[in-house]
Amino acid sequence: MAIKKVVIVGSGTMGAGVGQLCSQQGFEAVITDINQELADKGRARVEKGLLKRVEKGKITKDVVDDVMSRITAAGDLSAVAEADFVIESALENMDIKKKIFSELDGIAKPDVILATNTTSLSISTMAEATKRPDKVVQMHFFNPPVIMKLVEIMPGKQTSPETLAAAEAFAKDLGKDPVVCKTEAPAGIVSRVLGCLLNEATWLYESGVADAENIDKAMKLGAGHPMGPLTLLDMIGLDIHRAKMQTLFRELGDPRYKHPPIVDELIEKGHLGRKAGKGFYDYNKG
Repeated sequence: MAIKKVVIVGSGTMGAGVGQLCSQQGFEAVITDINQELADKGRARVEKGLLKRVEKGKITKDVVDDVMSRITAAGDLSAVAEADFVIESALENMDIKKKIFSELDGIAKPDVILATNTTSLSISTMAEATKRPDKVVQMHFFNPPVIMKLVEIMPGKQTSPETLAAAEAFAKDLGKDPVVCKTEAPAGIVSRVLGCLLNEATWLYESGVADAENIDKAMKLGAGHPMGPLTLLDMIGLDIHRAKMQTLFRELGDPRYKHPPIVDELIEKGHLGRKAGKGFYDYNKG
């Protein structure tokens, strides 16, 4: 089926970013949330980011108007009835996601694929909330979705080969270079490998081997990383990283995914990273 209208459930950083990506590639995008105010904020965030690029001379105002003309915001899921593809990007909470998928299943046309942007929760468990488990698939975009080339595509236990192929083709239509996993596994490829690396950096910091600056400098100069692991953690958000590691440890029982106490201590202080002004680094110092 030809894809023209894409509905994105969730208007946060990732949901709004996926909506922008879809519009920039010529698709009609509807960003939805639990109320109109949140959905409007997500759409406004996209416009604000584009206007900053106009100020820098990267794009013209006509480009902004063109992109925004294909993005609408909705405070409910009614637009799903006309969707050709649905991408869920809500909070990483299984109860919330199961409720959403059950509602999507009751509204969407029978042949429409329901994709989840989850990083670590079970695709199969979400699919169980629907009567179309063969059409439920993971499409994990990376932040920022407009820039990052990778989309990890993963099947649930009942995802059909046709659904996998359709998700891969759609990712390519969005200008991405997808990786298709053979089977379902918690957190896929990047989050599993990266999670261990980030965890090890926090353990080094916890044990006093080196300060944040030197840990990051070592990985940039010694491993060729464009960004140090603790800087990356601050960008991701310590709370998000901890939640992901807790899920992996719970699902796999592997001690590699246990985070050190320093992560809990920073979170308790409200030092969540760049978004809070302080994490491993203090961003209030300019």
